[in-house]
Amino acid sequence: MDFRQSVTIPTVLKVGNGMLDKIGQILIEKQIDKVVLFFGNDLIELFGSQVIDALSNAGVNVLSYMELDSICMQDVVELAFSMNNQSKAVIGIGGGKVIDAAKYAAFLKKLPFISVPTSASSDGFSSSSASMLVSGKRTSVPAKMAYGIIVDIDVLKSAPEKFIYSGIGDMVSKITSLYDWCYEQQQGVSIVDDFAMIIAKKAVNSFVRTPFKSIKDDLFLKELVNSLALSGIANELAGSSVPVSGSEHLISHALDKLLEPPQLHGIQVGIATYLMSKVQNHRFNRINTVFKETGFWNYVKTLEMRKSDFAAAIDIAPTIKPHRHTYLHEEKYREEAKQLLYEDKYLNDILF
Repeated sequence: MDFRQSVTIPTVLKVGNGMLDKIGQILIEKQIDKVVLFFGNDLIELFGSQVIDALSNAGVNVLSYMELDSICMQDVVELAFSMNNQSKAVIGIGGGKVIDAAKYAAFLKKLPFISVPTSASSDGFSSSSASMLVSGKRTSVPAKMAYGIIVDIDVLKSAPEKFIYSGIGDMVSKITSLYDWCYEQQQGVSIVDDFAMIIAKKAVNSFVRTPFKSIKDDLFLKELVNSLALSGIANELAGSSVPVSGSEHLISHALDKLLEPPQLHGIQVGIATYLMSKVQNHRFNRINTVFKETGFWNYVKTLEMRKSDFAAAIDIAPTIKPHRHTYLHEEKYREEAKQLLYEDKYLNDILF
């Protein structure tokens, strides 16, 4: 019996200053000379000329480019099969929506996907799944790990700080998601992939130990992006999002259903991560320190989020993924989580 496992990881990972100006050179080195470009909303005006010039000057032919905002499955399928057949890669530049849509279009056309995130708000730019609207509901669908990830630190710095806080929340959440994964194995519901566990642990531990004076320090942003990218590889190794998405993500997904509009994914996840770390009695002091020192707590306090919404989300959480068995799939831990909402010092300070 052949037990060998094949996994895909990015061939290109470039994180640094001025990367948008080097994008053409990077692709030509990989013999990618014809591309289709998708930008997020309003990003053609901000970065269009810079990116297209960088590609053209290096000898990359831009077959077409457009802004893309829809993650409706039907729209993306139609878009994918209308793309120029000469294209050798699909490039997505922007935030979550355009990255997901471009990634899925590339998957459908069996083309390499080049992920160029303009914010570090979550690990979506490096994951092998895409969040699409299917029959009006956000659904995670299989896609493909990015062939290349190119991140310009200068662009990340120019984005609003809320996106960095979101990335911090999403990255730190690996502490509780990994603990949930081990718990699920104890309950006989899941099997921990040792190597995926190592990758995810190394990613989050490297990030939370990064020294910084400002969350816009080059080193801090590079470490955040690199750690989020490693999280995507942990997903690929495990064959699912289990290593990086536990009870804290279930709370956030429930909030998405309850709130109109919801807050940024990583913001909701970060708050839920601290809450669940208290329930798990696992590394909550480290999480609290990161959130205090980065200013995450101070930012969250300005949002005036409500304890009652989190309490309702906790009750809904197990129904989001009923096949799993996180801490929140047990009533005693749901009750403990709801009690902590009203008793924990820090949660009382940031939630209303």
